[in-house]
Formats: sequence, C-alpha cells, structure tokens
Amino acid sequence: MCGASTFRTKRVADNVVLHPASSRSRLLRFLKAVSISRRLGRVDIITVQDPFENGLVGLLSLKKLSAVLHVQIHTDFLSPEFRKHSIVNWIRTLIAPFVLRFAVRIRVVSNRIKNSLETKNYKLKTIPTVLPIFVDVGLYKSAVSDPRLALRLRPFSTKILVVSRLEPEKNVALAIRAFLKSAPREACLLIVGEGSERSKLERLAHSSAGGDRVFFEGKREASSCYPLCDLVLVTSHYEGYGRVIIEALAAGKPVLSTDVGIAREAGAIVTEPREFANALREWFAKGPREGILQNYPYTRFNEYVRAYCDDITSCARQSLYMVSDSQNGKPV
Repeated sequence: MCGASTFRTKRVADNVVLHPASSRSRLLRFLKAVSISRRLGRVDIITVQDPFENGLVGLLSLKKLSAVLHVQIHTDFLSPEFRKHSIVNWIRTLIAPFVLRFAVRIRVVSNRIKNSLETKNYKLKTIPTVLPIFVDVGLYKSAVSDPRLALRLRPFSTKILVVSRLEPEKNVALAIRAFLKSAPREACLLIVGEGSERSKLERLAHSSAGGDRVFFEGKREASSCYPLCDLVLVTSHYEGYGRVIIEALAAGKPVLSTDVGIAREAGAIVTEPREFANALREWFAKGPREGILQNYPYTRFNEYVRAYCDDITSCARQSLYMVSDSQNGKPV
C-alpha cells in the first residue's frame, strides 16, 4: 500500500506481478488492497510486512483465497514508547494481537521482539522465528571517507555521528542535548538524515553554546561518514532492529545507544535516556575507541535469502496440511 501515485499493475518477472493499492487516503488504500487481494484467485501463502493495517488486509483475504498467513514484525510495537507515539500506533497495538492469532508463521527481526511476544498471552499458533534484516557489512568494513567532509572536520579531534531520520520517534534531540552538555570543545557532532523535525533540531542546537559544532548534513550516503567518526549515537525511543547499529559496528566504530532493537546483542554500549549525557561524558573520558560487531548471522546476501525462503517454505507445508485436512473432511 502506498500514497497517491501513478503506479499501475506491472509484471516485473514471469512469476512476479506488482498490484499497487495507491491513494491519498489511508482507508482507501486499505480497502483497495483488500479488493485486489481477494481477486487474485488461488493463493497458498499471504505474507504481510506488519501485523497492523497490512496484517488486516491479509487476514480479510485468508478465507477467500484458501491461504495461510505469514506475518513479519519489523518494529517493537510492544514498547510503551511505540504506543505513546501516536493514536495510530495505539490502535495498531490493539490490532496486532488479533492478527497474530491467525498466523501460522511469525518472522521477527530481533530477539527483543521475540522475547516481548513470549511475555504476552496472545495464544499464538507458532513460536516466532528470529530472522534479522540483511546488512552488507562488507560495504561498511571497507568504506572510504568523503575527502571533502574530512577536510571540513579536520579542526575537530573527536567526531560524533548520528545517522537517522529526523522524526520524533528517533529522539535526535537527546543526542544534541547530551553532546552540548558533555562534549569537550574539540569535539563536533555530525547529523546525517532528513525529516520533519530538522528545523526544530537546528533551533535546539544553535540556541545553545556549542551549537556551532553541530553540523546537519541532510540526506547523504552514510557509509562515507563512518570512517571519519569516533562514536555513533542511537537515541531512538524504540526500534525493531536498528540497522545503523550494525552498520557502525561493522565499520569498527563504537555505538552508544538507548536500549532498543538489537543494541545489546550486537555489541553497543547501552544506557538509559536519563543517563545518556553522563554515559557520553564517560565515553569521552575512557570509553572504547573501537566497535566490535557481535552475533550477526550473515556473511552473504544469499544466506539471508535462503533463510527467508525456508521461513516461507514452512508456511507452504502448513498450507498443504490444511488442504489435505479439508479434503478429508477435517476442520481447518
């Protein structure tokens, strides 16, 4: 489902057809997606990117298509911060348990989400499978710095980096406040990313002493920034995964993070938001200058594809069992 666009149904391969459900209205996108999916004919597996609006589309199409449901969870919707973020997220937390009860397979991207699900009485049909997102760690291990950026930042001996969408849930204001409170004069803060909060964050930075050492770089390729920096900050209220954490650690850079996504299992330094400035001050004094990526499962993209295919294949087997039971007169 996508916003207003000129996309049309398109066959991109012999066995792949794209059916866009585009509209300016979220409700119309939802209704279009249900209508399209119910006209597809025989389907064995419906896989959805989330247990929210997309999950409902899949659920409403199950019986018509005689299919089974495979649900993916890419965000930590069980975090209290997710629910507090917006009324839409609050509604999503009500939808998710209902959708998940019908899934024959649940793919989550981190142990954090799996462990959170296991604490809930959701009466799931299956144990969630942890299948992390693929990140090309080799790209970040061998990344080369941007020479023009390196020249600009040469006056600073220590460079702190934030790579993030500038949206409320990413809480980049915490990074700015912690830096202004804790960083020595010879340090700078580089912020890579765009979003609705950019103007607000620029005002926050430049209204304080030290704001001249905070640089907003906009949207640019982050891989050329990691080699220049000494520490990466992740200040999100919630994350399902946290790709930036993997990228930075793969580049050999330490990460100071709130307790979100895969921060702990990947090897980041984890602290509470209220202690972030103190943790940053401590890092300046005696923190590690090298990051080590831990517990990352893939070395090649094909390994991720194979793991994903295996997850889907398990649903296909379940679909065959359901067809067999139906033909034998058993309830499914």
